[in-house]
Amino acid sequence: MEMNETLRERQQLAYERISQIAADPEINGAVGDYFQKTGKFALLILKARELAEEDYFAKASVDELKAWNEKLYEDIAGNAYETSYANPAYAVAELGEEYGNVLSFVYTELRGMIVYAFEKRDEELLIHLELFLQIHSEFAEGDLPTKRQLGQDVYWFVSDYSDVLVSYRIREQLDPTLSFARDIIMKADLTDPSYLYQFGEYITDREIRMSEFLNRLPEAEIERIASVFTEGYRIGFEVNEKDLKKKRTVNIRYCLGFERIIRQAVKNFEEMGLESIIYRAAVSRVNMREANKIGYYSSSPNRQYDYDHKGDAALFLDKAFVERKLGVMRTTYEQYKELAAVHGGPAVMEIFGETPFEPAACPEAYKLADRQQENQVLLYSKSGQMTNEYIKGEERSFTIIAFPVPDIGDKFEEIFRETVKINTLDYRTWQRIQQCMIDVLDTGEKVHITGSGENRTDLYVVLASVKDPAHETVFENCVADVNIPVGEVFTSPKLTGTTGLLHVSGVYLDGLYYKDLVLSFTDGMVTDYDCGNYENTDENRRYIRENVLYHHDTLPMGEFAIGTNTTAYVAARKYGIEALMPILIAEKTGPHFAVGDTCYSWEEDVVTHNPDGKKIIAKENECSALRRKDPGKAYFNCHTDITIPYEELDEIAVIQKDGTKVPIIQKGRFVLPGTEELNVPLDEWK
Repeated sequence: MEMNETLRERQQLAYERISQIAADPEINGAVGDYFQKTGKFALLILKARELAEEDYFAKASVDELKAWNEKLYEDIAGNAYETSYANPAYAVAELGEEYGNVLSFVYTELRGMIVYAFEKRDEELLIHLELFLQIHSEFAEGDLPTKRQLGQDVYWFVSDYSDVLVSYRIREQLDPTLSFARDIIMKADLTDPSYLYQFGEYITDREIRMSEFLNRLPEAEIERIASVFTEGYRIGFEVNEKDLKKKRTVNIRYCLGFERIIRQAVKNFEEMGLESIIYRAAVSRVNMREANKIGYYSSSPNRQYDYDHKGDAALFLDKAFVERKLGVMRTTYEQYKELAAVHGGPAVMEIFGETPFEPAACPEAYKLADRQQENQVLLYSKSGQMTNEYIKGEERSFTIIAFPVPDIGDKFEEIFRETVKINTLDYRTWQRIQQCMIDVLDTGEKVHITGSGENRTDLYVVLASVKDPAHETVFENCVADVNIPVGEVFTSPKLTGTTGLLHVSGVYLDGLYYKDLVLSFTDGMVTDYDCGNYENTDENRRYIRENVLYHHDTLPMGEFAIGTNTTAYVAARKYGIEALMPILIAEKTGPHFAVGDTCYSWEEDVVTHNPDGKKIIAKENECSALRRKDPGKAYFNCHTDITIPYEELDEIAVIQKDGTKVPIIQKGRFVLPGTEELNVPLDEWK
């Protein structure tokens, strides 16, 4: 859209003033250096905005594009981050405790202007330039500001402009006319990887190699891969007995480099009557969910940078801000409620194979105070309820699939083809085998899971009661629909009586590593937790509370499942990539336990059946049963799967009402009659 005259005038004034500051910050010492460097970065972004208007990033040579990409991200990439004002530790060391944290936040928030320049979002670009000028004026005019004064400037910026930043975020999730990324995907020459620089994301060898690899695959193979992805979405509606014909849009989330598959997916969805919405992962802290990236994105310039700033909401997250953001969300959903009603949910393509990341503790980084953690939980709860009100859980679905990226090693191409094989396994075989397990599990009162060797797991999971065995079942027979690949049976366990210790020697959850992760459950609720990542116990507990419990004091066991995909398990060990497998595949390679919501949150009352026709009855627990009276106590808006690999298992056994024990797995092997076929890949590997 053309900028109106007022915006043009404000932008011109901002440009002139920032040019002056970049030449002469008018402030001495380290603070002056901060404003001068940040001013120069702002001018760089304004130049990028000019070039975007000229369509430069679609026409320039690959060398020019690479040089621009490096300029935009050089300050936080690699070792440069150590001496960047984006680094809270460096900022505090240089600027002092009075100013370091807040100025580091301001600079980090300004880095989001890269996106606004590429997408030509001039209002967002302008308000961030004016934030910089407001902060500068505090130092240049009169007495030096206090830390509180700078914090107030940030607070009112975030609060006042929520109607711009939050409302656009909701709109871009619903409105297919916001087609920046889709236009690149559908119109660019994908045979030339230089198209990747049009997105404005940090582009590395990973994205380029991924694009080049997919370009070498025959069209039929691309169509097959995309079809598995899109058919999983369609089948998800079908098996859950939801009407796809009511929907008009689907949200595709993926990582850059996979555009050739995504282009075909867009076409496949069009044949289903769905228009694809492809929006970017949030760049403003007001719209971020800590370190999680929801949308499309590329390699991070620096994962420690991402981690250091995940608690930046500590600057503004009070009760008033929660109410402010929820109010903007309500207004925006009302404005776009017709689009929300026809939105079908996400189709997600994840990646794996990234270099494992263990974040270093940064004492200087912002962290949410106890009251703010409560506010965060409240915000997630209320926003989740609101989203479900407009995009109804009982009417939407999703699908999720994962593929490796070149970082995984020299055998990347071989591993990619093995992953395609895993993602396309014959679901009928697993459906039959898993039904044998479900038939026995349905006779049980609880399941006992014990670890082997150094694994200390000793846990009882209580199951819902089947009153009509001929027509009811407790476990879902999960084949290749919403969760690809095949290979699990799962349930929502009863909380009362679900008690014991869950231990995993090492696991990656949402890209973060946990060593010797231990969770204790009493009546289905987490009562204690620890890990071995840090020497300090308090730091270990904080790590889990922030990244597994998501600031809740406790969470319920929302899911218990038994993974059956031994083919995937063997592939992981064959290539030595156990630690790199995404939870989507890892959860199919052993029993797993989810803390948080059940798999049926917001759709407990939707009637669904297994392929054998039996109705799935275990769709809620004692927490989610409160949804009609108090949704805030029913839902936690998180769901984290934790898997015990087969080699760490001693036994999984069904305990029947009379005390009879029926083993399903013993010493890492399936022993239940009818499941022996699952041992074939294990035997062949040995």
